[in-house]
Amino acid sequence: MMKYRKLGHSEIEVSAVALGGWALATDLTWGEQDEKDSLATIDAARDEGINFIDTAEGYCKGRSEEVIGRALKGRREEFVLGTKVGPKKLAAADLTRACEGSLRRLQTDTIDFYQVHWPNWDIPLEDTVGALDALREQGKIRAFGVCNFGSRDLGDLLKTGADCVSNQLPYSLLARAIEYEIQPLCADRGIGILCYSPLAQGLLTGKFRSADEVPEGRARTRHFSGKRPETRHGEPGCEDAVFRAVEDIRRICEQLGRPMEEVALAWLLHRKGVTNVLAGARNPEQIRKNAHAARLVIEKDTIEALTAATDEVKKALGSNPDLWVGEQNARMR
Repeated sequence: MMKYRKLGHSEIEVSAVALGGWALATDLTWGEQDEKDSLATIDAARDEGINFIDTAEGYCKGRSEEVIGRALKGRREEFVLGTKVGPKKLAAADLTRACEGSLRRLQTDTIDFYQVHWPNWDIPLEDTVGALDALREQGKIRAFGVCNFGSRDLGDLLKTGADCVSNQLPYSLLARAIEYEIQPLCADRGIGILCYSPLAQGLLTGKFRSADEVPEGRARTRHFSGKRPETRHGEPGCEDAVFRAVEDIRRICEQLGRPMEEVALAWLLHRKGVTNVLAGARNPEQIRKNAHAARLVIEKDTIEALTAATDEVKKALGSNPDLWVGEQNARMR
């Protein structure tokens, strides 16, 4: 049975497993997507008790929002709907226009949960927060949060008095940088953590046995060598450590008799401060598998074994939570 949690300190209840909307439309990263499959995936999500769909204006150049808007027409009240505004649009007037554009594409009068996708250090936070407050007063959004805000970014935001309810961050067994500073701050201030890339773009499904098996479009994170195509971090990566960890996780999951992706998601749901995991899916079978994670209870010794299996990767990647850009140019601080 699906579990539900309050979104940070708000009164909005969301499913512990959410449907990430990036892959619901055709995109260079994920390839061609049949809209019929996307609509069926959303139906399957609701059947599994998933009530939260997360997307962004930047996903597939707005097409993800459009697909979701068509899918929710006539049944909008069944879902908590979240989307995001890009970092170049955080000045008050730009943010307002961006929100109105998302409302049109989503075919709704209200966005339940509006998020700042990335920080922009050139635009005063007070301007952004003022625009978000105004949108909430107008009923165009119910609550707002942020994504990819480091401990300093989040601290600066909270100094403005912003009623921020969550921080969406890259967090998985293979990406644990937020544990150094960001996770403790969020937990202390009652800010829910929404985990994106919880399966490390497929690495935690167990279908890849080596770095060379991973498609180029997915082998761009700091896990991989900076010599690989499309990377921009300029770091050596930690490929050997990653795939040693994957094999250790695989053995633990075999002992449990549970699929790797289910266990990886469940591990996150046992972590302090985590509200939910955003699991992308392109077909009903994928979202059904993801939903099972909310029902899985992992014993303490298993949690510790999984954590230990990825300690080497955590150490190699360090405290920089940006999965794609090296420390010197990281977009979170």
